[in-house]
Amino acid sequence: MITVHGLAYYPVKGCAGTAVDSARVLGTGLEHDRTFMVVDAADGAFRSQRTHPAMAAVQVEVLDGGAALALSAERAGALRLEVDRDGPRREVSMFGNPLGKAVDQGDAVAEWLSDALGATSRLVRVAPGFDRDGWGDTPGKVNFADAHAVLVASTASLDHLNARITARGDADPVPMDRFRPNIVLTGDDTPHFEDRVRRMAVGDAELAHSVRATRCAVPMVDQSTGRRAGPEPIRTLSAYRREPEYGNKVSFGAKNAVVREGVLRVGDTVEVAEWLSP
Repeated sequence: MITVHGLAYYPVKGCAGTAVDSARVLGTGLEHDRTFMVVDAADGAFRSQRTHPAMAAVQVEVLDGGAALALSAERAGALRLEVDRDGPRREVSMFGNPLGKAVDQGDAVAEWLSDALGATSRLVRVAPGFDRDGWGDTPGKVNFADAHAVLVASTASLDHLNARITARGDADPVPMDRFRPNIVLTGDDTPHFEDRVRRMAVGDAELAHSVRATRCAVPMVDQSTGRRAGPEPIRTLSAYRREPEYGNKVSFGAKNAVVREGVLRVGDTVEVAEWLSP
């Protein structure tokens, strides 16, 4: 029996996640997930752990149902932000692709983030009416995640990866947070079974497969310290998880679209309605 082992959302793209026992799932993913994004103050391009690994250690707490954020970082201290949902707009982009205008969150948090990351930055929020399509088998809708609403991984996949890592004899196993999933599944011992789930009901919600989750340098960042700690797990994944149809990148986990909104809870049973062909 497949069940939900863990749930997490990431209020600010690239910053620390929040583990929860239950979560509402909206059309764009878990409520509060990637609603905010850090951008370059000069050109509005998104900032990522790829170039600013210190983002991983920026803690973010959603307060008052999303009306405020509490941010903290070792270098910058703490800050409370009263969220502006419909204020001044700023043009933003991701991977060189324009995303339109987002709501700038003001100078105080911009200065705080610039200090925390050592790079002149602004914080933006999705604007009212923001409408962005994903892509893949089931495209769905998405906020400021890379391209898809929900990232699903499994304990079986991580166990298999860590067995390969430790067999090398020169590296320690990695925790699940290196992959920043929204939903972690357990109960099926087949590594990477999540890749083959075309459609599944979880709690009141229903998800559908978009693409496999290809990986860059982010899983080599220690999520607790905000420092690079490679070469694992990318080195080991490169030996058995190359994806020819995705430019020969390595993969771990599956990205899903939301086809029915609802509520998820840790411990919920997962009903797989349809599997992809092996």
